[in-house]
Amino acid sequence: MSSLISTRNPESTVMDVQSSRVVPDGGYGWIVVAAVALINMTNQSILSVFGQLFVGELQKMQEDTFTAALITNLNSLALNFSGLFIGPAIKSFKPRNVAATGCILVALGLALCAFATESWHFILGYSFFVGFGLGLISPSTFMAINSYFTTKRGRAVGVSLAGAGLGQVLIPHLVRYLLDNHGFRYAVLSMSSLSLFGLFGAAFLKPLNPPAKHNNRKHIRLLAETDGERTSPLQVVVISTNQSKTERSPPNVDTLCSRMGQRLVQAMDLELLKDVVFWSIIVGMALVYTATINFTMIFPGFLEQTAKLNSQMVAFCMSLVAGADIVCRLLLPIVTDHLRIPYRVVFLIGIVGLFVARCVLAENQALPVIISMSVLTGMMKSATVINNNLTISAHCRSEKLAGGLGLSMMSKGIIVITVGQLLGWVRDYADSYLICLYAQGAILLAVVLFWTPEILYRHRRQRCATNKSMETQSIDAAEVTKLNS
Repeated sequence: MSSLISTRNPESTVMDVQSSRVVPDGGYGWIVVAAVALINMTNQSILSVFGQLFVGELQKMQEDTFTAALITNLNSLALNFSGLFIGPAIKSFKPRNVAATGCILVALGLALCAFATESWHFILGYSFFVGFGLGLISPSTFMAINSYFTTKRGRAVGVSLAGAGLGQVLIPHLVRYLLDNHGFRYAVLSMSSLSLFGLFGAAFLKPLNPPAKHNNRKHIRLLAETDGERTSPLQVVVISTNQSKTERSPPNVDTLCSRMGQRLVQAMDLELLKDVVFWSIIVGMALVYTATINFTMIFPGFLEQTAKLNSQMVAFCMSLVAGADIVCRLLLPIVTDHLRIPYRVVFLIGIVGLFVARCVLAENQALPVIISMSVLTGMMKSATVINNNLTISAHCRSEKLAGGLGLSMMSKGIIVITVGQLLGWVRDYADSYLICLYAQGAILLAVVLFWTPEILYRHRRQRCATNKSMETQSIDAAEVTKLNS
């Protein structure tokens, strides 16, 4: 019996190895940040030029707006549902290899689109290959950065995401030049070649002090062996009857299905779903993500049809959103890291700012108000984008982070397809951008009202625990002093 109690859990061994790492909080980590910025600039920014690249070609194929929306929605679905595989992939193949695979899939998908002759070619190339590739890139590059930083993690993530923002500013001009001078096929093939520059960045994603070969399949086998040692193959059950006591052996419950279920739970870290706070985090962030996607889609139409701005002013306001987003991705983490504000609190502040901006835009369409709210939207958007994965990393243990990121992506995919489609229906049914803005605001307000009491409660409980610990230490110190005297 004592041998069973002393059996060491393999998972605790992994935790001990990871906790013994020395995190440089910089050093080579800044090279990793630059590499991730390059990957984001050449791959993640592809999403911003979909309209430029493909809408004209789809119109030549006599396809309507529904087809273009279907392609982008399926792209988002593939991007987020890649979270189903991202946890096991990162554990088994390391972030560098997963990021490189994502870059290759993006390049392959764009190359297929270059030779498209029917709309389903775009669905295959852009929706599935590009979407799945981008889904592999985002969490794997975050995992690479996360291992090198502690107190400076926020600014490191901000700089890496600024690469995507810079790409969204520069690449549309490159695409316009290529389309005007060389045509559709050459432009798409050029974007495909550009995405392969991400492989150069992926080569620098060197893991920090990797543990002794953490193979996911081997880890699961060790867990299964440990469980086998703890339970004997024959369990005796004593059944009392009116006449006597008999013994019988229960049927063997260790079936193939149960073993496969255990492997699936371990590979995808599904035990995280037992945590109510984790559910609150991923669902709340998915709702904010959906409201942000919907706002990005309707904002140009709101400016043109409701606010009655010309195309030049519409472009100017959209540039203000992008510019404020990029600047705050660089500056905001420096402030929040210095003040040591929790990532989830910064995310919550961003939600409140987005809610305020939407309500003000719905109430007042004067040009100075629109300009100021465009800047505020960009600033608050950066607070949510930067602290998305950081919030999960602060809640999950390091060995569960990959699975946590994957589950978060899957929740986004589900809510984008359901709540996102509902927001689109509200816009079409009401035929009003203002009502759609209020609907987005209602979603953001729901997250704020749900998160705030929980965060305050956890903060108060943590502060009480800290005060009690300090009191205990002071009492112990006083007793030691008394004994020495």
